[in-house]
Amino acid sequence: MPIPLFNSIASWLLKKRYHQIELFLKYPEEVQEEVLRQLLSIAADTEIGKKYGFESISNYETFVSRLPIVSYEEVEPMIERSRLGEQNIFWPTTIKWFAKSSGTTNAKSKFIPVSSEALEDCHYKSSKDLLCLYLNNNENSQLFTGKSLRLGGSKELYRDKGTVFGDLSAILIDNMPFWAELSSTPSNKVSLMGEWESKLQAIIKESVQENVTSLAGVPSWMLVLLNDVMEETGKEHLFQVWENLEVYFHGGVSFNPYKEQFSKLLPKKSFNYYEIYNASEGFFAIQDRNNADDLLLMLDYGIFYEFIPMDTYDSEDQITVPLWNVEVGKNYAVVITTNAGLWRYKIGDTVRFTSINPYRIKVTGRTKHHINVFGEELIIENAEEALKRICEKTGSEIKDYTVAPVFMNGREKGAHEWIIEFRKMPEEMDYFTESLDSALKTLNSDYEAKRYNNLTLKLPKVHIARENLFYDWLKSKGKLGGQHKIPRLSNKRDYIEELLQMNK
Repeated sequence: MPIPLFNSIASWLLKKRYHQIELFLKYPEEVQEEVLRQLLSIAADTEIGKKYGFESISNYETFVSRLPIVSYEEVEPMIERSRLGEQNIFWPTTIKWFAKSSGTTNAKSKFIPVSSEALEDCHYKSSKDLLCLYLNNNENSQLFTGKSLRLGGSKELYRDKGTVFGDLSAILIDNMPFWAELSSTPSNKVSLMGEWESKLQAIIKESVQENVTSLAGVPSWMLVLLNDVMEETGKEHLFQVWENLEVYFHGGVSFNPYKEQFSKLLPKKSFNYYEIYNASEGFFAIQDRNNADDLLLMLDYGIFYEFIPMDTYDSEDQITVPLWNVEVGKNYAVVITTNAGLWRYKIGDTVRFTSINPYRIKVTGRTKHHINVFGEELIIENAEEALKRICEKTGSEIKDYTVAPVFMNGREKGAHEWIIEFRKMPEEMDYFTESLDSALKTLNSDYEAKRYNNLTLKLPKVHIARENLFYDWLKSKGKLGGQHKIPRLSNKRDYIEELLQMNK
């Protein structure tokens, strides 16, 4: 099929989907209630469906009264039975795939079930919707005249006892529909390579020959790839490599620390950045407007949403609210029920609603990745925004960082200890540290209260990381590439102690 014709047909088909999106924009509560009814009906004869009497659950209130909220550890035994080939435990259709979660650097992996329904009606549907929303906002786009450079996981798929597991990105690539494979680079063979450093070179070799019109991947790893492309080609910016490049679809980590560096590689004001919010458990939200900093919650992917206000999280007073009872500006932990058999499951992410008509969110962090040792309630959103402000103020650039508490010791006050790897150093580190502290005070009143007169917390302690410290640390754990992330904030010192030791 000629490329211009393919571009026209693909654009037309994707724009048709926008009318369906308008339905859940107009009737969000009804759409979510229907999702819950369908999930309960489909799974009524499963082991979990019989245990909790799905057949007789007719409304949200009954659903909440019967099913507990669960973590991965609580459902792991059922998932392990399914991984060994047993079926109809928590979902009626065959669970063949399991996404090996790589959202943390913990040694213990999570295996998230991926049903055929989740694959088609959530993950692949969302990919089409991302393009649909982008094309709806950019009518003159020439996206399909070229290819998308995708940067997925670096783990190959493993087969055992009739089931398949690996990075979610590897599962998606392995089952990719033909239209998506035709419009992507590198080839599936290269995308599924296991060794990250060899894979980077193979991606560059294949992709620099292509007419790349879009990029897709996690910002931290995409930046590594693009800097290597620049070094390999000797060009001044990426438009000299791919002149028709028009958009970068990103997700997985906050884009704030990386935006300035991407702007230098992509020096066109017209270039678009579109954010997504997905995980091994599902695809949840998409940026639906040009230049927006929040995401539209997608309500018809076979996922029913609930939210725990973070001021009650893990307390005796913990409450859970459905979508139609959330409030703008509040921080919530996300709970999902899905078409892959996760029932009232805590995914570990936190979000804040920026709007309820329609429902738009910002991802604010992880329930475990925050620091609250001294009552300061520091979340990733605070840290990212503070760093963004200070980098603009000092002309510095940050490559990676992590933060941990310094615990009180007798009369010695506590503090926060940072390790930051700079791409461009600030001129005065003392000024950088003081400015960082001031920004955090402005952004977080709890932090400000604990810092008042050094009441509980002293000035932060900031270490300069040697070049490639975080890269070498991930490599030592076999965690290079794809979805692997640096743990930004932690209530413990495990990560920072290892990094400090390697930084000597």
